[in-house]
Amino acid sequence: MRLTQWTDYTLRVLMYCAACEGRAQPVTITEVAEAYGISRSHLTKIVQDLSARGYLDTTRGRGGGMRLMKPAKDINIGAVVRATESDFVVVECFDAQNNQCRLSSHCRLQSVLGQAMGSFFAVLDALTLEDLMVPVGPAAAPAGVSRVKLVPGLPQPAAAS
Repeated sequence: MRLTQWTDYTLRVLMYCAACEGRAQPVTITEVAEAYGISRSHLTKIVQDLSARGYLDTTRGRGGGMRLMKPAKDINIGAVVRATESDFVVVECFDAQNNQCRLSSHCRLQSVLGQAMGSFFAVLDALTLEDLMVPVGPAAAPAGVSRVKLVPGLPQPAAAS
């Protein structure tokens, strides 16, 4: 399964806002667009959608921007993905109205992929936005692989110690 670019950018906006939660000034669309190298106009549509869904509080004008409307610990990732993805028809047989597959009555593919999708969402349903913001610890790095310090936007190399 592949998430759409819309969902990818939605999650990035939410994560960026979560990373800036304690900041005095709100996050701006321009700031996020520059940090991720994403079209400002595309992000504007995503931010409007997130605001309409109750995830972001937005303020227009000078000094305006966006903030999470509720704490990161209260934003479920499975719910965000379900809200932003429009099509979970992984294969033709998932769509009863348009299924033309001649194997459907003798095939376990739909059942197996349905279980896989259920597992996919079970993992996402168990995560909150706050969970995604926990830094990766040094114990998680394989031997010989250096980690970078994660900051809002793009990762920057950590200072050598």
